[in-house]
Amino acid sequence: MLTNIRNVYCVGRNYKLHAEELGNAVPDEPMIFMKPSHAVVPLDGELLEVPVNKGEVHYEAELVIRIGRDYESGVHVDELVDAYALGIDFTLRDVQTVIKKKGHPWTAAKGFKNSAPITAFQSFPGAAALLEKDFTLKKNGVQVQRGNITNMIFNLQHIVDYVGHHYGLGPGDIIFTGTPEGVGATQSGDVLELSWGDESLGTCTIKAAE
Repeated sequence: MLTNIRNVYCVGRNYKLHAEELGNAVPDEPMIFMKPSHAVVPLDGELLEVPVNKGEVHYEAELVIRIGRDYESGVHVDELVDAYALGIDFTLRDVQTVIKKKGHPWTAAKGFKNSAPITAFQSFPGAAALLEKDFTLKKNGVQVQRGNITNMIFNLQHIVDYVGHHYGLGPGDIIFTGTPEGVGATQSGDVLELSWGDESLGTCTIKAAE
């Protein structure tokens, strides 16, 4: 269920090789941006409209965690998070390049409708258990991204502490935790599939937004 989602936090450049592939500096503290809750839609096998007419639209596969209680200093991530999913942080890369040069906020490139599709939530097994499997994104049956949260620059505990301290966290908030290397462009007709280990959790077919 994707009901009752409140704030949508996202961590930028949280995998070293992804930062490097885009020519960005590796951050020394979490880089947080947000998407509107209206950007979140289910990754349920249906058509997904994205604005491919506005330049390159890049897929960025990510682990998504859902907060189940109010944040308090010192709380362990396993007590704070109640579910996880996989999601795609769609990015209008050409738009982002322009607004970064102008020093403008990323909302136009990151916050458009349908820019945060996610699979159904799974019960959170604990941060340590999530280290045991990779997550993958396939485009038209070909693997284009593979990640494991062991390769995060900032781990889940660091992320929830940082976001909770600076911005606050409560039930219904979700966090896109960053994408591994391998991001690339998608076009109308592409079929994208997210998997956790060998288990497919969600697919969509890209359609050009009108």
